[in-house]
Amino acid sequence: MFNLVLFGPPGSGKGTQSANIIEKYQLVQLSTGDILRSEVKNETPLGLEAKKFMDQGMLVPDEVVIGMISSKLDENPDVKGFIFDGFPRTVAQAEALDNLLEFKKNPINVVISLLVAEEELKKRLVHRGEVSGRSDDNEEIIMNRIKEYHAKTSPVADYYQSKNKLVEVHGEGTVDEIFAAIATTIDSNL
Repeated sequence: MFNLVLFGPPGSGKGTQSANIIEKYQLVQLSTGDILRSEVKNETPLGLEAKKFMDQGMLVPDEVVIGMISSKLDENPDVKGFIFDGFPRTVAQAEALDNLLEFKKNPINVVISLLVAEEELKKRLVHRGEVSGRSDDNEEIIMNRIKEYHAKTSPVADYYQSKNKLVEVHGEGTVDEIFAAIATTIDSNL
């Protein structure tokens, strides 16, 4: 089984490249947001637990999210692997995910970090806001999101670097050029 974390700041192209990775490598996408919504909708025990926090405007605790991920892994025993989307976002989440995957004897194989200059991120996010109606279309919100990423999420890259699992890929250029670099990285880790 091949497990991949695709990592990068808002606007780095994670969504676009995830779709390409899923298509080429037949990985199952584990999006914590999608999992949370599904578990709540289906009123599973973990979903009901998560809903209590969500109804209060609080973040769902890591152990509840890890429990949901564990369930999804168990529901898909015969897949080629998983791509983790939106998780882990903190070092504590990365450690919890690693512990879970080690227990299941299917560790993270590689963490691909998309590197994109701040000016390019701003340009992409403004454009995305204009065409999709998303709320991240003004520069102040965009800069706050990028700062939040650097403050809270980029330490996850350092964590995986210390485990020799991080590969940085230049995230500027055409979609095909970026995907070719990602595919080379995946192929060398398969």
